[in-house]
Amino acid sequence: MSRIFISAAHKSSGKTTVSIGLCAALKQRGLSVQSFKKGPDYIDPYWLSQATGRNCYNLDFYTMERDEILSLMHSRSHGAEITLIEGNKGLYDGLDLDGSNSNAALARLTETPVILVLNARGMTRGIAPLILGYQAFDKEVSIKGVILNQLGGSRHESKLRSVIEHYTDVEVVGAIHTDKRFNIDERHLGLVPGHEDPFCEQKIQLLSEAVNDQVNLDAVLSIADTAPALKSGDSKPGIETAMKPATVDKDIKLGLVRSSAFGFYYPDDLQAFQDAGAEIIEIDPAREFDLPEIDALFIGGGFPETHMTELEANKSLRTAIKTAIDNGLPAYAECGGLMYLARSIQWNDRCCEMVGCIDADIIMEKRPQGRGYVQLQETENGLWPRPADWKKDNIINAHEFHYSRFNKVGNDVQFAFEVKRGMGINGKSDGYVYKNLLANYTHQRNTWKNPWVQRFIDFARAHKNLNQ
Repeated sequence: MSRIFISAAHKSSGKTTVSIGLCAALKQRGLSVQSFKKGPDYIDPYWLSQATGRNCYNLDFYTMERDEILSLMHSRSHGAEITLIEGNKGLYDGLDLDGSNSNAALARLTETPVILVLNARGMTRGIAPLILGYQAFDKEVSIKGVILNQLGGSRHESKLRSVIEHYTDVEVVGAIHTDKRFNIDERHLGLVPGHEDPFCEQKIQLLSEAVNDQVNLDAVLSIADTAPALKSGDSKPGIETAMKPATVDKDIKLGLVRSSAFGFYYPDDLQAFQDAGAEIIEIDPAREFDLPEIDALFIGGGFPETHMTELEANKSLRTAIKTAIDNGLPAYAECGGLMYLARSIQWNDRCCEMVGCIDADIIMEKRPQGRGYVQLQETENGLWPRPADWKKDNIINAHEFHYSRFNKVGNDVQFAFEVKRGMGINGKSDGYVYKNLLANYTHQRNTWKNPWVQRFIDFARAHKNLNQ
């Protein structure tokens, strides 16, 4: 399996736009391209998915076992001619001092050759010790090429190429001059999601053209071909059994609120819902005025604050959702979904009414209120059935990224989780429980250790059977 790992020396080097352009350019060559993104992220994977025409999947040491990462890569790369992994932050950046959570660790685990995207603005001879240092820091990481980014012109490019050729053995496979085609609008969570950008396809086409013009695709493919056969991950006895669906029949109708306001869903989680027996029925909160016949409801994250006027305007759907949850409909919401279920959202000088199931008002702040990895421990208020091998002190590893907060948390609120790391709703707790609703600021990932999808569907199924 040909594959490459696109990383950088540090954040904001341009690796995401380069990765998008590479995926699109390789696809236009007629190749089937499978993309992966390191770490928790919804936005970059959407752009990569659009560029390849295949779902992009996240690889994350914090939430996944190492064998699980290999197993996912192996299964999702089936039928692809080349695989591209986009890193996060810098090559050696990570949670731990030993780098076990870093991009370099993922490159080692998957035995994938690395191409570094280097922001070379203002650099000349200093590019050489940077590359040499990155090579020397971990001899097991195979840095095979560099793509120079943000160059000042052909004279700047010529100087850098001469320096790199003289001092290093790393091939320059691309030299991208400052180019407006590589500009994608950003928002507080990073790039604007592709599904919110009306020019998404045009921008991907421009990135493809820029990469074709300024990157040696043949050299990239040659590097990708040096990757050895990908190891297949070993499954752990008992865990995959707990993950297997209880039934293959689609006996649970799952309402999935999906629109430009709510688009943060992992594709493998959605597949897990179907494997667990759910028929996914998408609901657009801007265009539908009543709930379809459903057995459960899932509202993922997104940007309800940027769409709060149209969300408020659809009072009919807000009322239908509130009535259904008040009447005991099993429901789950994450971050943006939690915000939508609150009484209101206040952003700058505007305030809009929302569903009102959660007895709180949401205030948007200018700085992140919760950002990064989270650890949760379930309390006795948890709603969902637990797997047979679940332990009382079991820790759920997940992530959060929110600029909003509760204006006030009532003393009588029940929470499903105690926060061991992170912010959650109030720094101590997350998982607001009301009737059969569970709502977190935390985003969960369905993994071997945390089969939350099966648990939620089992909960919905038990509720349905009880009321038949």
